[in-house]
Amino acid sequence: NSEDVRCKCICPPYKDHSGNIYNKNVSQKDCDCLHVVEPMPVPGPDVEAYCLRCECKYEERSSVTIKVNNVILLA
Repeated sequence: NSEDVRCKCICPPYKDHSGNIYNKNVSQKDCDCLHVVEPMPVPGPDVEAYCLRCECKYEERSSVTIKVNNVILLA
């Protein structure tokens, strides 16, 4: 299920741009700033420096397991 995977990039403030969190459904190999951060908040020459500050993590979850646990807890 495509909603069970995501890449989450946490980018701190950079120059006059505030920090932000970006989420996108991409494959694990594409889990990096260049594939996830859209639109890029900085101009071309600053992209590399901006992306080096971002921390990107690939996350997986099982929504079926979460639903089953919720049913058990509510029963």
